Amino acid sequence: MSRSKDLTDDVRLAHLMADDADSLSMNRFKAMDLQFTSKPDNTPVTEADTAVEESIRRTLARTRPRDAVHGEEFSDTGESPRRWIIDPIDGTKNYLRGVPVWATLIALEVEGRIVASVVSAPALGRRWWASEGGGAYTGRSILNATELRVSNVEQIEDASLSYSEIAEWVESGRGQGFIDLMRESWRSRAYGDFWSYMLVAEGSVDIACEPELELYDMAALDVIVREAGGRFTNLSGEDGVKGPGALATNGRLHDAVLGYLN
Repeated sequence: MSRSKDLTDDVRLAHLMADDADSLSMNRFKAMDLQFTSKPDNTPVTEADTAVEESIRRTLARTRPRDAVHGEEFSDTGESPRRWIIDPIDGTKNYLRGVPVWATLIALEVEGRIVASVVSAPALGRRWWASEGGGAYTGRSILNATELRVSNVEQIEDASLSYSEIAEWVESGRGQGFIDLMRESWRSRAYGDFWSYMLVAEGSVDIACEPELELYDMAALDVIVREAGGRFTNLSGEDGVKGPGALATNGRLHDAVLGYLN
């Protein structure tokens, strides 16, 4: 049995958890009485963040009780070679301000490698998913899906670049290299957060990068980019989601972009 077939039930479960997450998050999106607090790092957390992660954890406790869980808002649970990695709302600042660019990220890691994920952005009406060996897709459901493929762009001067915040690049000590990359690229836009990486997987953007991310920010993006034919590494060029930062490209541009950022 292939790995993609092995993962079918896990992908279906991730979709079901994303459905529940979408209902919870959309119910409170733009609510006038939305409650939020600031975490020690001064990033916001809303009642929707905690409700979504609690919902996913409850489902996993019932359906995958032996699996470990790592999420943004609550402590790690379990010890297993199978681990679910959750960002309940990626783009919480957007969520707070009524900007529709935010998503729930759900990934499955097996023995240290991300093998399946779902990225669901209900306010955009979009969802993306992938399993290792099974391809990457976008659509409103598994039965109504389009396969994803990265672009064929081969030169930086023809490439579209997406990023998050320039200030973070300056603070990381890689600011000049990033500015040089922006200047050399055909086009640069700050689509930000998960969306930059999904646009790479769709072939609409050729490069997406950020200097500092957490595991839960990156895990679900990795396998979707890879299964669409692209490459996902840290800023040192090491494959995977261990950081520092993240770089996703169509693969053809990857080494050239690393040259700018290093």
